[in-house]
Order: sequence, then C-alpha cells, then structure tokens
Amino acid sequence: MANTYGDWLRQQREASGLTQQQLADMAVMTRSHIAHIEAGRRVPSREDARRLDRALNTGDVLSSFLPEEEAAVADYFESARQLEQQAVMIREFALSFVPGILQTKAYARAVLSVGFPPPSEEECDRLVVTRLERAKVLDDPGTPVVWALLDEAVLRRAVGGPEVMAEQLIHLVQLAETRRVRLHVLPFGLGCHPLMQGMLTLLDFEDQPPVAYGEALNMGKVHDSPAVVRRLEATYHLALGDAMPLNESLALMRATAKDYGHRD
Repeated sequence: MANTYGDWLRQQREASGLTQQQLADMAVMTRSHIAHIEAGRRVPSREDARRLDRALNTGDVLSSFLPEEEAAVADYFESARQLEQQAVMIREFALSFVPGILQTKAYARAVLSVGFPPPSEEECDRLVVTRLERAKVLDDPGTPVVWALLDEAVLRRAVGGPEVMAEQLIHLVQLAETRRVRLHVLPFGLGCHPLMQGMLTLLDFEDQPPVAYGEALNMGKVHDSPAVVRRLEATYHLALGDAMPLNESLALMRATAKDYGHRD
C-alpha cells in the first residue's frame, strides 16, 4: 500500500503522545501489527481501522480511506486472515493444495475457479487478487518466518494442468532457495501420518499467545485455547519429524516440475 497511509497513522499516534504499544493496547491490536501498518507492509482490516480511529479520536478518517478494499474471503476465514497478517511465524500443513500465501496467480485461479455454484469471471478475478494480496506478507525479507509441510499429494495433483503445476513448483523451490520459506514433503511411502485429517496453520505473534487454524470443506475454525494449540503444535512437529529433509524435498519438487514441464 502507499506509505502515506502508514505515515499519517504514525504522525497521528506521535501527535497524541502514544507509543506503538500504547496505541495497540487502546485499539486491541498487537504492537507488531501497528508497526507493519506504519511501515506500509500491511493494511488494517476495516474493523481494525475503526478501532484506530476511536483510539486516536480521528473520526472515521482511517476507516474511510483504506488503501484497498476489504479482502474477499470466506466469512469463516476472515479472522484467520487478519491474524495471518500480524504473525511473526506461520507454519502451514497442506494436504491437497499449496497454501494460499505460496500460490502463483495461475495456480490460485485454478483453485478458486472451481466450486458450487461456480464463481463468475469477475468474482474469480476478485478472489485471485485477494489471495495475491495475502501473499504480500512475504515481501518483507524476514518476517514472518514461514514453514510449509506438504503432503506429496500437493505435488502430484495437477491443479490447473502441467504448465501451471511446473510454474508453481518452481516458485516454491525459488522461495526455499532464497531461504524465505522452509519446505518439507511428507512422502507417499510414509503411509499414514498424524496430519492426514485436514489442513492446519499455526500462527505465532510477537506480543500475544499463539493460535491455530484448521479448515475443511466450507468450514474453518480458529483455536486459541492454549491446551488445544499445544496439542496441534505437537501433532505438527510429530509429522515434521517424519518428513523428507529440506534438500531432498526440493529435489523432489524440481524433478516433479521437470516431469510436468516435459509433459505433452
């Protein structure tokens, strides 16, 4: 987003004599999220912007002049989307397809174009733009740290066709080679593993407890119970211990991308 929005927020905060932490406490947000907004790396949700307006006594300026429209996502995912933008570490497990923040444009379109009822071309365009906007969390070279644990089915399912899959797998390899994302594959040869029941996202923050998000067909849930989150973290790490090492995972992705690229 244009940094003028973040600059204006910082100026209003400083004029009010508030630190980022004080404003975060007043607006029921995290200090790191305030910092990202001021630096131009994040856009607040409309509700976050309303709370900032109330905390700073700025009327409806921040909520009225958001740099972009509120994201087009399923209602059940909205809370997780906002948390995703604030996280300092994101750990993903994908059972069937590449996690949203790691998807290429063509792959995202292939995923989002199916469903019932089928989305119109205009709606699909809007969904793709939103998914690519989510991926901008990777624009910062260091935050958030992202780990992705992928079932081998993610590599083998030809979403969008061979050309789209080859491009998507090369994108993943490049992210890993630049150390922006750490990738591990759970191979078919492993048989059953602890995460086979669905997808899982673990989110860690600078100044609030971790949460977990699980999703199935047309439903998703954010878990913030410490006991539940600890159990899901343990399950994730149990599966990670059975995954292929990084170098072997990347070698499998390169080989699979080559197979797709040479397919008629």
